[in-house]
Amino acid sequence: MLYHFLYPLSKYITGFNVFNYITFRSVIAFVISFVICMIFFPAFIKFMLKLKARQVIRQEGPETHQAKIGTPTMGGILIIISMLVSLLICGNFTNLYVLIIVFTTISFGIIGFIDDYLKISRKSSDGLHARFKLISQILAATAITVALYYILGDKTYITVPFFKSLKLSLSIFYIPFGIFLIVSFSNAVNLTDGLDGLASGLLIAVVLTIGLLSYITGHMEISQYLYIDFIPMSSELLVYCFAFIGGLCGFLWFNSHPAEIIMGDAGALSFGGIIATMAMMIKQELLLPIVGGVFVAETLSVSMQVIYYKMTKKRIFLMAPLHHHFELKGWKESKVIARFWIIGGILAILAIGSLKLR
Repeated sequence: MLYHFLYPLSKYITGFNVFNYITFRSVIAFVISFVICMIFFPAFIKFMLKLKARQVIRQEGPETHQAKIGTPTMGGILIIISMLVSLLICGNFTNLYVLIIVFTTISFGIIGFIDDYLKISRKSSDGLHARFKLISQILAATAITVALYYILGDKTYITVPFFKSLKLSLSIFYIPFGIFLIVSFSNAVNLTDGLDGLASGLLIAVVLTIGLLSYITGHMEISQYLYIDFIPMSSELLVYCFAFIGGLCGFLWFNSHPAEIIMGDAGALSFGGIIATMAMMIKQELLLPIVGGVFVAETLSVSMQVIYYKMTKKRIFLMAPLHHHFELKGWKESKVIARFWIIGGILAILAIGSLKLR
């Protein structure tokens, strides 16, 4: 909102023209979000401990995870607050993409909060019933996808990475595709959030990539040079991405191993929905499974484990999601996290490199 008050003053004082630059507002958004987390997380952790809002660990998990019992949860709430405050100060709310991404953040955040609250109140790893959670996610994703369907107009197709002009037209079927993408990644990030700093570190790589792509997509000359669809509204997403990264960096300061606080479903469900929604906004839906490949692998490991076990009563992995498999193979938690981060970084570079390999 500060943008709406300060930029008009550039008519009288040219220095205020700096607020028209998306890159400047993005840096400010990052700083604000990061500072909010660094200042308030210590008090937030103490407050959650006082409320006894502590993580409940499933009994069948690795034995080393029993030491995490009692760690405060719902850290995602403060990240979301820091992001929204940053956007409120630096964002352009005349941009429809900004309004949709705020709705995505809040709607999926509420679903995650209810799930976290039920886990804490019941002192169980079972939160919101799977059916109700899925229905809630589908309803939120439907509202988001329908809005994008009408905003995108004739852009209801998906571009294929590594190909210059190959596009798959979906027409009305873009809506169920979008719902599937948003719900899938919302749950994928949630499944990955099982080790200290794992999900937040991977999210930083993904959001940084999406932020760069959103800026390129919203820049006419660069987008034309790289044979990418020019979408003017998308460049404003860079401000939100930097606010997002600032919050994640501030959270990671306290979530790094051994974690002082855990993200919780309030953050994980919301953040997965956010990255999927932004990928749709910049028409990079099929690039998201590449840059977010670790999230995809974690989800597939669970699906494969369940299906194979039902068919054969045997397991493919020692435990799912995938990060638990490597823990049971003897890898230290810090090593699993570091190696998954490395893979996430490589995938981010590959995704960016795909822009020239067309």
